[in-house]
Amino acid sequence: MTRLIISPLARIAEMAVRHKAREMISLMAKEQSFHRPAVINPQRHLLLAMNDISFKGTGNLIAPDELHVQRIFDFGKEWDRSCPLLIHCWMGVSRSPAAAIALAAFLFPDLAEEEIAVRLRAASPFATPNSRIIEIADSLLGRQGRLVRAVQGIGRGKEADGNAPFVFDLTSKNRLREVDGMLDRPTLD
Repeated sequence: MTRLIISPLARIAEMAVRHKAREMISLMAKEQSFHRPAVINPQRHLLLAMNDISFKGTGNLIAPDELHVQRIFDFGKEWDRSCPLLIHCWMGVSRSPAAAIALAAFLFPDLAEEEIAVRLRAASPFATPNSRIIEIADSLLGRQGRLVRAVQGIGRGKEADGNAPFVFDLTSKNRLREVDGMLDRPTLD
């Protein structure tokens, strides 16, 4: 099973229980506090302090950096995939979808960048992945700008109220196709 559950902070406990997640990545501003759901193994909870910004941090803001993205990759390497991995940020629309794309590109190096981006858009019309996380992942993985261009290609997500968790399935046999630049329904390969 290779499913990522992307959630806003307000719904992490519900999503962890509903999807039987036991591992979690939290991408939160340093000063934000929250309680880890009881079903999440404390040893398999990665907390990364960062703000949802796409420029180098100034003042008290912490920009996503190479160490953050590398820690996502390292955590993903140890994920046993017997249960979905829960990834969350404050609203579940920027940092956590970007982390999900980065992790997908890391775990599946042969999966085309466009496939990853289109699958994310199919899973969530609201996701607008943090561009800095995507740029860093692209660089660390040697994707030569392809991941950045693929995410730019799906465009900005619809306006969201931070209450739209979603499942990003990385192993489905359903392949997505693009028709005239628009997402079409899944087809079975």
